[in-house]
Amino acid sequence: MTIVFADKIYQRENIFNDPLTNKHSNMATSMDSLCEDFLEFQDALKKMRKIDDNIIHALNTTIPTDSFAAKGVSNHCKDLYEQLIDSYEKREHALKKCIENVSEDVRILKEKRLADADNLVLLKKLRKEQTKLRLMQNELSVEEVVKDRSLKVFYERCRNYFKPSDLKL
Repeated sequence: MTIVFADKIYQRENIFNDPLTNKHSNMATSMDSLCEDFLEFQDALKKMRKIDDNIIHALNTTIPTDSFAAKGVSNHCKDLYEQLIDSYEKREHALKKCIENVSEDVRILKEKRLADADNLVLLKKLRKEQTKLRLMQNELSVEEVVKDRSLKVFYERCRNYFKPSDLKL
């Protein structure tokens, strides 16, 4: 999916490229591998948050100041809002899917640990997965902060041109 944002084009699909071939691969398989490596997962989130990182610049370049006549600004604001919401939904889905996968891994490891309490390798793997789960849950909190910040900036600049009915600040 391409995103046109402030006269720049972002390829959202690139975060799911196969790192070995640099070609688009099956999203489910890529998502599973992203969930396995937390640093890779964070890099993918960083790329997905590009729209939020550039929102102020985009708003400054597409929405004129009060001294200039506003032409088509409501359409720009509407498009930007739709892109933001789409981005939030995809990131939230990715986060929740990975949290679900890692939670299941932790549950399985806990069951194995109960059956084999003296296995230190198993204990180490369980602790590693629990740490990964906590880090991913923290990313969900970070996502809320990023979302709130971007929506506040959006509302401040676009409130005179476009007011979405489902916007909650």
